[in-house]
Amino acid sequence: MFYWFMKQVMVGPLLRVLYRPWTRGVENVPDSGGAILASNHLAVIDSFILPLVLGRKVQFLGKSDYFTGTGVKGRLTAGFMRGVGTIPVDRAGGKASEAALNTGLRVLRDGDLFGIYPEGTRSPDGRLYRGKTGVARLALESGAPVVPVAMIGTNIAQPIGKVIPKPMRIGIVVGEPLDFSRYRGMENDRFILRSVADEIMYAIMRLSGQEYVDIYAATAKARIAAGHQEVEHGGGAPGGRPVPDVQVPEPPSDPGPASVD
Repeated sequence: MFYWFMKQVMVGPLLRVLYRPWTRGVENVPDSGGAILASNHLAVIDSFILPLVLGRKVQFLGKSDYFTGTGVKGRLTAGFMRGVGTIPVDRAGGKASEAALNTGLRVLRDGDLFGIYPEGTRSPDGRLYRGKTGVARLALESGAPVVPVAMIGTNIAQPIGKVIPKPMRIGIVVGEPLDFSRYRGMENDRFILRSVADEIMYAIMRLSGQEYVDIYAATAKARIAAGHQEVEHGGGAPGGRPVPDVQVPEPPSDPGPASVD
């Protein structure tokens, strides 16, 4: 009930007015049952905009710090994060990945949508980076379909370091579900996991039109922090596939406030 109230009454209308989200392919999200929404990650606001355009609840993982703040600000932040469907997870320590996996499996077994960013962190420069294999393991262990998603323009609305996104149109492009049932029982094979992760990232690349860089986003951020001017040359595609001939999707000509498809 609280999630519905936050989305429909408090957060939803404001975000719709400010960012006028446009969509393509939303019908590819299953009407029922567990499914993994695997998205590129350009800005913090991604986790708020994507659920806004779907008729179903989407649950993402969030740092446990968001839920443990004190005072009025801390309580408001925790309430907001819970209201938009964020699940707290402790990302510190060696068991963090296992905890995230188990949380995702529980959400999917409950028949809900689980949102995940295979890159593991926000892109430092708007390009698409190598996907981690956690999304592949989650898909194989759960048997749930993977729905690729491309967020468009959120990095322009909210560059890294900017707390409040500027009002502008934001897009969401959803691809057809990917079925990995052919790999059932092979979730411990690291070569299979890499192949599945690359296939998911290739699908996201085709939707987003982003340039691909075959290193992890966290590695790119570390290099930038160390003062490297050029992080890595892109131009390839996940898994050594041919680079698709696609462009970054543009919004429809109608500038109205409603989400369109």
